[in-house]
Formats: sequence, structure tokens, C-alpha cells
Amino acid sequence: MTTEQTARIAQRLAEVRQRIRDAELAHGREAGSVQLLAVSKRQPVEAIRAALAEGQHAFGENYLQEGAEKRAALAGEAIEWHFIGALQSNKTRAVAEGFDWVHTIDRLKIARRLSEQRPSEAAPLQCCLQVNVSGEASKAGVEPGQAPALAMQIADLPNLQLRGLMTLPEAVTDFESQRDAFRKLRTLQAQLVADGLALDTLSMGMSNDLEAAVAEGATMVRLGTAVFGPRPEKKP
Repeated sequence: MTTEQTARIAQRLAEVRQRIRDAELAHGREAGSVQLLAVSKRQPVEAIRAALAEGQHAFGENYLQEGAEKRAALAGEAIEWHFIGALQSNKTRAVAEGFDWVHTIDRLKIARRLSEQRPSEAAPLQCCLQVNVSGEASKAGVEPGQAPALAMQIADLPNLQLRGLMTLPEAVTDFESQRDAFRKLRTLQAQLVADGLALDTLSMGMSNDLEAAVAEGATMVRLGTAVFGPRPEKKP
């Protein structure tokens, strides 16, 4: 990467962090209560190094092979790796063995495989249950009405620690409509906590709806291009 590209990532990170702080202040959130997850899919290792130099340590990857290559290249760095892509049952081992977090569990079969395949010497795999709050057929995630039973089953599995809920709602531009979707996830999490689950994470909000997510209690926002700029073209 050029010096200019590295400087631009530093500038974007500063801008994103300020945006998060402004949203926390505007909506009565405690300063520092919202974590930035830098989505690094299709970004080069050098871009991650540039973000690391600015104090960013949590990175989200969508693709297993790409994520494995980056973890190998950055072995020894203080990085918290999050898997945030669609997860098929025949690919759970790579996540169980290589990642610290997974945000996209929506089936008991997937959760069981992750638990079984998590190395015994590793810390429990931190995980979120993905909920389809907008009911879009094209989106993954369990239906809200089915989430409580599934959450209880996941919480009972060894080698996993259910931390909270994740959603990727329908893309809308109206602020109040954005809040409505995130409010559904917050309400569901409150219900699960009342039922006895120790949950502290709401993984929700991206570049176009960060403020609405923070307003409704997000603890982790997932931002990619806002941090790294446009993604390189996908290789054929």
C-alpha cells in the first residue's frame, strides 16, 4: 500500500470513531459502549496492518479461505477475528478452529458442529444468534418467534458462549424505520435476558444505519467501506 492509502485508512478510522462517539452522545449511550468491528473482506493484508497501527483490533471476515490466509499472514498480531458470513454445515470446522467469534448461527445443527469442533485447548467460541427481523426471504437468520427456543439450546452447548443477537435488516433510508427494525432485536434480547440468559451483545448497524442501531442499543457495529474505502474487485 502507498503512504497515501495508509493515511486514508487512518483518516477514515478517526472519522468512523467520531461518528460512533457522536451517536453515543446523541442517544444517551455511555461513551465507549459501542465497539467497532472493521469488516475486512476482500481487503488486502496491508490494509488490516494499517488499521492495526491505528489501534483497531477486531476484524470481520465473510469468506473462510480468505480469512484463513489473512490469519496466517498476521499470525502473532493481537487480532480478534470475527466470522460474519453465511455458514454451511460442511465448513464449520474452519470457523471453530480459527475464529474468536461467529455472528451468523441460525440453526442448531450449525451450533452443535461448532461446539463439537472447537479445540479443547481454545477458549469458548463467542457467538451470536442471527435473527431475520425483517422477514426477507433472501436473508439468513432465524425467525424472531423461533429465536428464544434456539437461543436456549445454543446456550446449553459446551465450547460455545452465546453472547447475544445479530441482524442484517432490510435496507431502508428512513431513520425511524431503521430504528423499528433494530428495536425488534433489542426487545428480543431483553426477553431472553429476562428468561435467564446472560447476553451482552447486539451486533447490528452498518455504514448506512449506524446511528439508528446505536440509538436502539447496538454494542457492536460492522463497518467495511467506511473504514477501508471501496473493496477491490472480486477475483474471478
